Amino acid sequence: MNLLSELQRRFSAALAPFASNTAELAEMVRPSQDPKFGDYQANFAMPLGKRLGRPPREIAGEVVAATGLADLCEPPEIAGPGFINLRLKNSFLSAQLEAAMTDSRLGIPPVAEPRTYVVDFSAPNVAKPMHVGHIRSTVIGDSLYRTLQFLGHRVIGDNHLGDWGTQFGMIIYGYRHFCDEARYRESPVDELARLYRLVNRLVDYHETRANLPKLKEQVSRMETAVSRDAAKPLPPGDKKAAQARKRQEGQLAEARAELAAAESKLAEVQRDQQLSALAEKHAEIASAVLAETAKLHAGDAENLRLWREFLPPCLEAIDQIYRRLGVRFDHTLGESFYHDRLAGVVADLAARGIARESDGAMCVFLESHATPMIVQKQDGAFLYATSDLATIDYRMRTWSPDAILYVVDHRQSLHFEQLFATARLWGYENIELQHISFGTVLGDDGRPFKTRSGDTVGLSGLLDEAVRRAHLIVSENDDSKPGGAELSAEDRARIAEAVGIAALKYADLSQNRTSDYVFSYDKMLAMNGNTATYMQYAYARVRSIFARGAIDAEALRSSGVRILLETPAERSLALELLRFAEALSAAVSDYRPHQLTSYLFELANCYSTFFENCPVLKAPTPELRSSRLALCDLTARTLKKGLELLGIEVVEKM
Repeated sequence: MNLLSELQRRFSAALAPFASNTAELAEMVRPSQDPKFGDYQANFAMPLGKRLGRPPREIAGEVVAATGLADLCEPPEIAGPGFINLRLKNSFLSAQLEAAMTDSRLGIPPVAEPRTYVVDFSAPNVAKPMHVGHIRSTVIGDSLYRTLQFLGHRVIGDNHLGDWGTQFGMIIYGYRHFCDEARYRESPVDELARLYRLVNRLVDYHETRANLPKLKEQVSRMETAVSRDAAKPLPPGDKKAAQARKRQEGQLAEARAELAAAESKLAEVQRDQQLSALAEKHAEIASAVLAETAKLHAGDAENLRLWREFLPPCLEAIDQIYRRLGVRFDHTLGESFYHDRLAGVVADLAARGIARESDGAMCVFLESHATPMIVQKQDGAFLYATSDLATIDYRMRTWSPDAILYVVDHRQSLHFEQLFATARLWGYENIELQHISFGTVLGDDGRPFKTRSGDTVGLSGLLDEAVRRAHLIVSENDDSKPGGAELSAEDRARIAEAVGIAALKYADLSQNRTSDYVFSYDKMLAMNGNTATYMQYAYARVRSIFARGAIDAEALRSSGVRILLETPAERSLALELLRFAEALSAAVSDYRPHQLTSYLFELANCYSTFFENCPVLKAPTPELRSSRLALCDLTARTLKKGLELLGIEVVEKM
């Protein structure tokens, strides 16, 4: 049972005589921030009193009298100007937990009205290895997929791979001109990644060099304007003029920084004799890459052959990472799957008057946006927007979803705003289209996390390092046990893999997804605080009680045990266990998995307090011993299920 939803439902009915917006008022029933004010608190009487011109305490009393709460709560307390304090009955808490003991779903029923969700997540470019930037989409999407599915919804996970387009034009060009055959035979993925980086750098070099005169002219023009305006005294007290001048100076500083970065980029290539020679030899590389891409799209036999040769090893490298992360998809329909549909999409948009020609390109002009969304360039090439529209059309026709969630970097916000607006014009109005945006993984310097050489950090290496550090922690803890080490080398390796991967995933999921966060191995592997390591340790500690006492958990669950709540620590733990449903509801209401991690951290803390204050195996009576074992078992099962919904594996020993 979702306790909060049940209380809100009951109050909503009682509020009907006072207002029409009962659901909005019922949302003012919330968990209490301080236990001395009860378990839940309602403050709707104050706004109602103001609206109706009546004393809030009087309204609170009437609403309480009309709300059936006797089976759930002690008599409600009306406090202060009209707060309603609610304390759940111990007998009710015990009954709910006793029912959960024999329920595989821990007392959480599937939703009454299931929806169909498509979750579009991960979606790396196949042409290059996965990097740190992919961790967020992958683990956030996987957690949402798992949680929605557990709640009873039909969920379809789709990995919209970047397996087509310009990146393969780059690789094909690089393969033909720069490939080291021996390295390619030994490790095709590494060599293809090297070729991609090389070609991309050469293309960027020539584009930067071509743009340099324009940047210099822009800086010169801005310097002249700033110098001219600086010679004029500001009108006394004119804040707007002062702000405008400050803004002008800031824009000049940004332009100078952009020019300096461009000059530094060019100088770096020019200092490298080999790279500089390649750049001069391949002066037309940008247009050549586009030509290779166009040939691939047009069905050129040789380029298609190379694409089919390159794709399998690249996909296998990506799948290896997914296997380590424990992530799976129902479908992997990449951009290549939709290529043959794109011309039809543009034709249909044009026929409906949604897209029209502008300067040789086909564009969708939206009232809500100053710039149009281009669906076909002047040269006939299609864009991501075209592919994404074809994807929406296919998903709607194939799966008829109620919602499509796109778990993608916040920098794509404008793209999705335009995409969703165009989809609605196209006729897809009765569907929830959501951009589940997220922030950036930062390094210690507060900038996007890079290697010392400035390259993006490979995800495979990141996982390896997390597991290596976890192995040191697991080994150190095992070696320091009073009775000597207990784990075999194989057990240490297995536990380290689970702990290291979990640390990386949980560190990401425990952040509000829209926030940036600083990557730190030390913080994510800490044995205390809101970390996976702490959660896994809490679970292992609970299970160790059953091992030490030779307790059969299954037998305990079916024994009809009575749960006794005789101390504040027992009651706090019981209440927190029953808030699992609330946490899951919060996690999916705005698609934020950190709501679930916050709950699990609070549960682990409640259990720690219980563990310190309530002897379990040495409880004073057999009845209390069984009750406390039941609370331990429910804690372990809730932690395990919660971590499972985050895509995190528990370990029985640490």
